[in-house]
Amino acid sequence: MRPVRVPFRRAAIALLLVAALAACGQTVGSGSSSPVAPRDPYGAAAGSEGTPKDGGSLVLAMDRDVVSFDPTVQNSNAVATAIYDSLMRFNDRGEVVPYLAEGLTSTDGGVTWTLRLRDGVRFHDGTPLDASAVVANVQRHIDTRSSPANRFARLIAAMRAVDPRTVEFTLSRPLGDFPVAFAQPLNTGSLGMIISPTELARPGADVARRPVGAGPFRFVEWQPGSRVVVERNADYWQPGLPHLDRMEFRPLTDTESRFASVENGDVDVSFGAYNQELVRGAENPNLRVYYGAANGGEFLYFNHTRAPFDDPRMREAFVRAIDMNALALAEYRGSLAKAVTMFTPGAAYSDPGAEAAWPTFDQARARALVDDYRAGGGDPGFLFVTTQNRVQFAEFLQAQLAAVGVDMKLQFYDLAQFSSAVGQSRDFQLAQWLTTFENPYPSVQTLLRSDGTTNYGNYANPKVDELLDLAESTTDEASRNRAYQEVELLAAKDVSHMWFSRSYLSTITRNDVRGMDRYLTRDMFYATTWLDR
Repeated sequence: MRPVRVPFRRAAIALLLVAALAACGQTVGSGSSSPVAPRDPYGAAAGSEGTPKDGGSLVLAMDRDVVSFDPTVQNSNAVATAIYDSLMRFNDRGEVVPYLAEGLTSTDGGVTWTLRLRDGVRFHDGTPLDASAVVANVQRHIDTRSSPANRFARLIAAMRAVDPRTVEFTLSRPLGDFPVAFAQPLNTGSLGMIISPTELARPGADVARRPVGAGPFRFVEWQPGSRVVVERNADYWQPGLPHLDRMEFRPLTDTESRFASVENGDVDVSFGAYNQELVRGAENPNLRVYYGAANGGEFLYFNHTRAPFDDPRMREAFVRAIDMNALALAEYRGSLAKAVTMFTPGAAYSDPGAEAAWPTFDQARARALVDDYRAGGGDPGFLFVTTQNRVQFAEFLQAQLAAVGVDMKLQFYDLAQFSSAVGQSRDFQLAQWLTTFENPYPSVQTLLRSDGTTNYGNYANPKVDELLDLAESTTDEASRNRAYQEVELLAAKDVSHMWFSRSYLSTITRNDVRGMDRYLTRDMFYATTWLDR
């Protein structure tokens, strides 16, 4: 089985992304003149922080409250991995590797997959985590069409418990990236977070509010709007772990309040740290920042089915009208991590030709394209919709477009209105968004396929659809990379979207927090975390 390189949470969930989008509009800090360099993006190297200490209580600040602990319910949940762990997970090279499971392999090109479980793993209620437990949980995703993992589960034509430690899945078509489904964070759809089947069958059970998993911490209480408390699982499957006795997660939705809380020591860890916190955190000697820019980032949706952006001349004109260096100074105080194409340069699946094909800043050429469009009877004016936190950014774009003869009007929404207009009704001409992913699948499929669930701009290219189908189905990594390279090049030539910044998702901790184990999307595994106190 080839290493499966896959995305860490995609950043294509509407509420998570919209909230991140809003936060990106605030101040990044003082005096920064270049993009913030990566800092321990997956956590500190094992063994580099001394001998772990057992005990203690960790307080963590979340940028939103938990919605549910049920893996079939769409929500961002920073606590989920503490309670459930995951059958598979990602390593720091973006590969799917075993975790609660011993392995997931296919010998017939990605149609039949065999999941092998570890011996002796038990849920917090003492029930064995066996093959029948996995089958029962996966069946819930098959039966629940609204589950974020249904897109994987619905491809399962048959599954059976071969023996207590083995599950066999037969898919309706080849899917080389099937292991992704068992490694992803909760918010992007995970088949790998397993609930005790005893609890699922218990009359009156409410797994959405009182979860029973097999992770390093047991659920204690959830007071919505206030806190979630978990405590050490003494029967955890990894010997000697976890180190902490207790963790308390507090929802602190205001960005400034959340940063102030970790800065003054009220909390030990802060999630949801975007660009305005990143630079300030990096400059504070009492804090430690974990950050790495992934693929994707901040971008603009062109609505390909509405004028004027149904015409490629106007998409090119827009891109050529924007001075990215001026944007970096005006909006990011020089700390903009610029993005030109979808993938980070140097990735195995990135095509260097895509950046070369991208239109460069050229006001004269932009003005000529606008004039040509207008001469043909088109109205180049349009409405840009964004959130109330992006006034400065919107006004910058407005001035840039005015310089090439385009009247760009502005509409500012609150988060709920924005999510509805863009993510649900697709009622816009130009809109801003954010998505971040470590590797392509399934983020690129949902964004670029003509029927993609986050293809809010209605981009459609049959060749791109064909290549994306190939990329996700093959078990040959070279073929997969070539397919994504061609997708990136075609999308750049089509000017499908306008990427302008990599994301700033980070985690900020007090200096005495050790053993961090995270994804680029801030999702964490908590078994190795400890306090040097």
